[in-house]
Amino acid sequence: MPLCFGTRLRGPGRDERARRANRGGMLTLASLALFLAAAVPLILAPGPDTLYVLSRAVGQGRRYGVLSALGVGTGLWVHILAATVGLSALLRASALAFAAVRYAGAAYLIYLGIRTLWSHGPSLARDQGTDAAPARIFAQAVVTNVLNPKVALFFLAFIPQFIDPARGSVAWQILQYGAIYDVLGIAWLTAVAAGSGTIGALLARDRRALRAQRWLTGGIMLALGLRLALPEQR
Repeated sequence: MPLCFGTRLRGPGRDERARRANRGGMLTLASLALFLAAAVPLILAPGPDTLYVLSRAVGQGRRYGVLSALGVGTGLWVHILAATVGLSALLRASALAFAAVRYAGAAYLIYLGIRTLWSHGPSLARDQGTDAAPARIFAQAVVTNVLNPKVALFFLAFIPQFIDPARGSVAWQILQYGAIYDVLGIAWLTAVAAGSGTIGALLARDRRALRAQRWLTGGIMLALGLRLALPEQR
């Protein structure tokens, strides 16, 4: 069809441009709002990660609580990437693999709990030395999160509810949702560490309170390890 002089070529409409953008797997405001409405209450609900960071902050101070929060957030990326490439589905399908990871994580938490309880000093952080402790505390938080297969199964069950294959790359959508969840989780755990670390600093003035801190930290780790090891009641 010939064009008359002065005819303006029109590009795709707004709806068509939005559809093209969404084909790349980008999240929409509606899907993001729905995800946040479901994710925020889950993040704020007390769980193993919150208890772990709380025990570290109260028992060893705000700095170690924040390091634990960052370690948990770093370990969470292993589960996010596993969900992206499908490894979490394999973990769910294999009872042997699930049990192996679960018992390894439980054993590690129990080991940390016993080590804390048997510490002779009033504070585990002081016993480990100020130079080596920060990296060790961070690494321990990473390992405890990575070796919890229930986190992997949570992502496998939770995030797919918000995936829309019509928007494009499923893997890219999982990464976006996972990153948002991780950032929110780190923010919440850091706030927990800051608040409980202040309580720990006040208790640190009393040697009896320091001993109680050590028992609280070790006891929570032991409880988390046993909870992870024992089968769930149905």
